[in-house]
Amino acid sequence: MYRARLFAIRHAAAFEWIYQRLERLMIACDPVFARIGYERVERPIALVERGVKGVLFDCKMCGQCVLSSTGMSCPMNCPKELRNGPCGGVRPGGYCEVKPWMRCVWALAWDGSSRMKGGDKIREVLPPVDRSLKGSSSWLRVSREKAARLREAREAARTTIAQAFPGARANEPAVAPLATEPASAVNREQRQ
Repeated sequence: MYRARLFAIRHAAAFEWIYQRLERLMIACDPVFARIGYERVERPIALVERGVKGVLFDCKMCGQCVLSSTGMSCPMNCPKELRNGPCGGVRPGGYCEVKPWMRCVWALAWDGSSRMKGGDKIREVLPPVDRSLKGSSSWLRVSREKAARLREAREAARTTIAQAFPGARANEPAVAPLATEPASAVNREQRQ
């Protein structure tokens, strides 16, 4: 698992690209998931997520995945489960103080994030872990939240236009004033 984790960090940019495509797919599937029921889809998607992320990132299924913010290095692999940077006990060479054979998760996170387009996300302060989400699918939760925001934005744009329309109708006439007809057109009608 450790070697796969290091591989994922070395190829963080590729995994970032894959994750963005997967997220778009999950958002596109939102109407289907909503129709089936998110409660019903949770278990199979969490099972797939556990398998994929477990192999690649040694995922602990915390339910609040931050791999895209931490250079594809899961902070839950830290023995202290620190979410916002390394502890004060990082050994020389960037090794963990608790597991001396393992590189510090946060040293690896900085390395991985430097390879990503969204690498500046590592500077954002992450909220503490919500233990009630453990075992749930973060893919499904995040895509559901983003799909809801997209729906709200579309609805807001639509209602803004609909609300502006009555005011526009009051200010503008229903039909445009007609231009005067050219003499040649008037004469043709009279000839017939």
